[in-house]
Amino acid sequence: MPKPLAEQVVVITGASSGIGRETALELATRHAALVLAARNAEALEEVRREVERLGGTALPVVTDVSDWPQVEDLARQAVARFGRIDSWINDAAVAEFATVAETTPAEAARMVQVNLLGQIYGSMAALPELTRQGQGMLVNVSSQVGVRGVPLMAVYSATKHGIKGFTEALRVELAHAQPGITVTLVLPASINTPFFTHARSKLGSLPRPIPPIYEPRVVAQAIVYALEHPRRDVYAGGAGRLLPVAEALAPGLIDRIMLAGGLFFRLQRSDRPDNGRDNLFAPPAGTGSATGVWGERSFSTSLATRALWLHPRRLGIAAGGALLGLLALARWGGRG
Repeated sequence: MPKPLAEQVVVITGASSGIGRETALELATRHAALVLAARNAEALEEVRREVERLGGTALPVVTDVSDWPQVEDLARQAVARFGRIDSWINDAAVAEFATVAETTPAEAARMVQVNLLGQIYGSMAALPELTRQGQGMLVNVSSQVGVRGVPLMAVYSATKHGIKGFTEALRVELAHAQPGITVTLVLPASINTPFFTHARSKLGSLPRPIPPIYEPRVVAQAIVYALEHPRRDVYAGGAGRLLPVAEALAPGLIDRIMLAGGLFFRLQRSDRPDNGRDNLFAPPAGTGSATGVWGERSFSTSLATRALWLHPRRLGIAAGGALLGLLALARWGGRG
């Protein structure tokens, strides 16, 4: 049985921005002790101040998750400061919006190193301490595109697929050897975070999330719930279940939907100019933010997440509606 959040020590990678940052703030209100990891020291310090203002305790540790010695040191500093690790959330990620033909080998390698190896390294760094205690939790953040890839995000989709496969295998290994350690996979829908302004874009414009869009608090609340009520998979944002359900029922249909009128190509291109800056190889400047620039089009809550995805026994009624929604999307796209 997991400890109450007020008694947990939680490591969060990708804590300076987006989902990681919002999760830190949610946990702060529950008085958890947090170890905050990211590359941006200024942003981490800002998150530390926010966490402590909300009643939590935080240790910021500048970390590039693609570098094993840094991740190993992150775990070491967590234990040195708080004496243990109860939960470890792997959330750091970088992205590029481009076709495969436009992507360079260096860009592809960087996404794999941060997104996939970063989560593998995080899990490997946490496991010795969790094993010593005989209990604890790993939370790996994948994506709806970790079940069904989308065009213009092929390499990113591949890394998120890799996280899903890694998590599935790790879960079984631990169930066999260390049943006190649980593993949760989080699959967010499109979330209004700085991800889209931080991503490298070769679209000729600022990338935008595929609607519907949810606020990062939807994911943070789902993660926080799972830390006390372990779940195998958590879909954060009702639409996050849409593509996976349809992919399981009719994979060829998804191809046609994405191609209808160039739908999934158009949906990811905004009419806003790209500023030419990204965080692929270096952290962004400034104090960071949990939210992005798409708030006027986003949902602040997700009834499906609260009512269905956190309660697996209620999922049966969702599949038919998901497929009908995709069919409607295809018809709409075909008119574009």
